Parts: sequence; structure tokens; C-alpha cells
Amino acid sequence: MKIEAFAMLEAVLRYGTIAAAAREANLTASAVSVQMKQLESYLGQQLFDRSGLQVKPLPLAFEVSAVMQRARGELEALRRTTGPRVEGSLRLGVIESMQSLVLPGTLQLVRQRYPGLRVHPCRGRSADLTHAVKAGEIDGAIVAQPETGGSSRLRWHPVMRCPLSLVVPPAETETALPALFARHEWIRYDGRSIAGRAAARYLNARVRNKFGTLELDAVRAIMAMVSAGLGVSLVQLSEPGIRTAFPVRVLALPDAPVLRFVLVTRASDADSRPLAALREAVEETLAGAPAKA
Repeated sequence: MKIEAFAMLEAVLRYGTIAAAAREANLTASAVSVQMKQLESYLGQQLFDRSGLQVKPLPLAFEVSAVMQRARGELEALRRTTGPRVEGSLRLGVIESMQSLVLPGTLQLVRQRYPGLRVHPCRGRSADLTHAVKAGEIDGAIVAQPETGGSSRLRWHPVMRCPLSLVVPPAETETALPALFARHEWIRYDGRSIAGRAAARYLNARVRNKFGTLELDAVRAIMAMVSAGLGVSLVQLSEPGIRTAFPVRVLALPDAPVLRFVLVTRASDADSRPLAALREAVEETLAGAPAKA
């Protein structure tokens, strides 16, 4: 039994359903279901109740997951202390809105645990950084995952989810979307980006009469404009402290689009120890970040 199947069980329990875990792992629901049935065959016991419309985990599933989480943690500790030295140089792309959230903690952990490993960050848009990974120009990138899931030639490691939020001027008391967009200009987020396209689709389906001539490619710039009363926008608020730097009212929207941030690497680098060490540091850093979804 592959240890990855236990990691997938953990994901199913974390996200609540097989379908949700499959989306996060960039797999089909049927592929995840097969893994769960293989686990049940290996253990000789059922992990899920399949009698209803929804597949529900049984108490044993949580027990197995807890045991394997401890075991995997201990194995990882042994690997770090007894395995070959992790060293070398990695080029890591990070989209601008994630840099202050990801880089400080990740680089700190890497330097503490792997003194021989050097990480060189660069920035860019999600599409450009993903292309750079595929082309071998950089080793990995923190990006927003494409709506279609992404190329099978790449590995998409989920690291964080962040819903888009409506930001309005701090003195604005209105909450209804049509009234807000009748009163304020729509400051669009970069239409070439995944977040910008998701925001446009959401608003186009819900607000008929809206106007906007401004389109900016940085969340900080949009927040500054909204804080100054120059419009409203739908953006991701992943950057720590951004609401303190630019006071706005933030409205949570029903069924808001959710961005899935991932660490994307090449499938051919699946066994790279330096990249595994980097992924571990990224995941640990973001696990301690405020929840976004």
C-alpha cells in the first residue's frame, strides 16, 4: 500500500468529500475513490458509509488518519536527520500577492533545516510563472491554479485557498451589489489573471449596470484606490496586513469565487529532495497563516 493513499485519506477528511479532495489534488473523483477502496481492502474494514447519497467517513477513517499522520511525521523527522544532505539551489517563482505571506517563513525554515539549500525567489503572473516551470527556467512556483486544473505534465501541490472579497470605501454603508455598482466605479483586477477573470465572471452574472475604466494589476494599488473612495473591487486578500495599510470595508459574498493557490513543479522532479524540502517549508508556513476559506 502506497503511503500517498493515506495522505489522500487525510485530504478527504480535511475537505469533507471525495470530490473536494480530488479537486484539490488535481485528480478525478473516481481515482480518489479507487484509492479509498484500496485502503479498505488493505485494512480489511470499511472506512466509509456508502449507503446514502453522500459517502460519509466512519470513525475508523479518522483513527487511521490520526495514526498515519503521527507515523508520517516521525518518518519525515527521521528522513531529515538520517537522510542524505539536502543542498543545492532552487529558483522559486511567487506571485506578488503571495510573496509577503510565503517567503519570510519559508526561507527561514529552509535556512534553519537545510543550510546547504539556497532558494532564489522571483515574481511574475501565475500564467508566466507556470510556463517558466514547464520550460525549466525555474524549479517551482507559488501560483493560482488554473480553473481547468492545469497541465498533467506538472505537479500541483495545494497550499492555500482564498475566496475573493468585495472591498468598498470605508465610509460606505450599502451592502447590495446593484446599489454599490450604481454608486461606484468598478476597479477591475488584471483581466489576464485567474483572479481577474473569476471576478469578472462573478460580477457579470449578478450586476447588469456597472461601469469601470480602471484596470490595475496589483491588489495593493486597488486597495489604495478603494480606500480613497475611488471605486469598489473584487479581489483576494491573501497579503497579511493589507487591510490595515489600506482601510476599506470588506464584504463576504455568497458563492464567492475561491482561488486555489498551489506550488507547481515539474512531474519529472517528483523525487527531488530539495523540492520536497521546499514544499514542506511552504506548507508549514501557510499552515500557520490565518485561514482564508
